[in-house]
Amino acid sequence: MDFSFSEDIEFLRSNVRKFVKDEVEPRAMEIEENDHIPEDIVEKSKEMGLFSLSIPEEYGGLGLDMVGKCAIYEELGKTHNGYTTLIGAHTGIGTVGIVELGTEEQKQKYLPKMATGEWIGAFALTEPSAGSNAANLKTTAVKKGDKYILNGSKHYITNAVDGHVFTVMAVTDSSKGAKGITSFIVEKDFPGFVLGSVEQKMGLRGSHSAELFFEDMEVPAENVLGEEGRGYVNALKILANGRAGLAARNLGSSEKLLEHSLSYAKEREQFGNPILEVQAVQHMLADISMQIETLRALTYRVAWMSDQKMRVVKEAAIAKLFGSEVYNKVADLAVQIHGGIGYMKDYPIERYFRDARITKIYEGTSEIQRNIIAGELIRELKKKEG
Repeated sequence: MDFSFSEDIEFLRSNVRKFVKDEVEPRAMEIEENDHIPEDIVEKSKEMGLFSLSIPEEYGGLGLDMVGKCAIYEELGKTHNGYTTLIGAHTGIGTVGIVELGTEEQKQKYLPKMATGEWIGAFALTEPSAGSNAANLKTTAVKKGDKYILNGSKHYITNAVDGHVFTVMAVTDSSKGAKGITSFIVEKDFPGFVLGSVEQKMGLRGSHSAELFFEDMEVPAENVLGEEGRGYVNALKILANGRAGLAARNLGSSEKLLEHSLSYAKEREQFGNPILEVQAVQHMLADISMQIETLRALTYRVAWMSDQKMRVVKEAAIAKLFGSEVYNKVADLAVQIHGGIGYMKDYPIERYFRDARITKIYEGTSEIQRNIIAGELIRELKKKEG
């Protein structure tokens, strides 16, 4: 397994690292206070191609493989998680469905504008009665002539406010359960598309999630994504695709917390000496480092396996699950090392602590990841036993 990066990836990674350090991170508190990502930062991100990571070159994107994307996600994870989520949700579940499942006509229509960031992508699956149990969808799609009429609602949809193109799951045949769900490409300008209230979250300031309502919304038949009735399978594929990327983002945030913790421990004195000399603090730093290096090895191994077209259902779930647990553990230890300052909103540690919590929930809860892992273990056992 070769996890080394090409010269092009190293060049892009270096530029992203510099951009994050010099331009995004100094304004992280501004993002936090205003719940808004400054337009100049978004525009510079577009110019750098950060919205095009997953999109093939023939449609104007960078066309990075999973290892390359993880290298960039790792750097993006080292700054404000709201900013990171805007890009990550777009380049992950917001565009992957069209890239992997779209017709040539769909790709030609949507991907070039999504590559430039002119159109932001989002993924609309979750409903009040359907989250982890995605097969319990209530949104319906009824075909009438050359259109489908969608009725229903979604909530907790990341990028809902900024999004233009949504991958929406709806029931086309209620008699078939999960096999009666179909994926659609939906534009915010379609008749009957209504943006609901913006949800107030614990963290991820600057990244806006909201309710969506479909009121006799008209969707052209040519906007079916993949085969009719394959929407549930498509959703699982789209979610699984991005799990190594989520782990990489968690890796970057954990690395940034270690950087903050080392710097603080070196400067902060108690009883006449830096707390870096206190063994209890050293052990916490050692535990953080151990968690980070383990996550790094796992993340890039799964990314490499994905690039080799290997089955990574179990491994991707492990990466997502472990990555979220590492980030939360590291954030907790970072608060402890910083003491009272770590609990204050004037310092970044408190922000990372709040932002870390969602990683155990979104794009498949930790419990769902464990279900997937266990299911794969049982499948592998049955296959082994013949």
